[in-house]
Amino acid sequence: MEHPLISNLDELTPDQLLEKVNELHNKLSIAYRTGNSQLCNQIRMAIESYQNKLREKQQKQYEEAQQNFNDKIKIS
Repeated sequence: MEHPLISNLDELTPDQLLEKVNELHNKLSIAYRTGNSQLCNQIRMAIESYQNKLREKQQKQYEEAQQNFNDKIKIS
């Protein structure tokens, strides 16, 4: 489930998305230690949103890289 309050993630680069995911994991660790389960749920939803967008952008980059080789000779 994605977080409803996160704005448009299309503007962020994959590196920025990864940095944000790492930052949220650190915050999630702190939330676990304090025992705030509601905050943990909110952070997990935010992490999922950022990870989904990161996967989407990585998949797009992969597909673009594959198109660059479509006109090359395939040896199999």
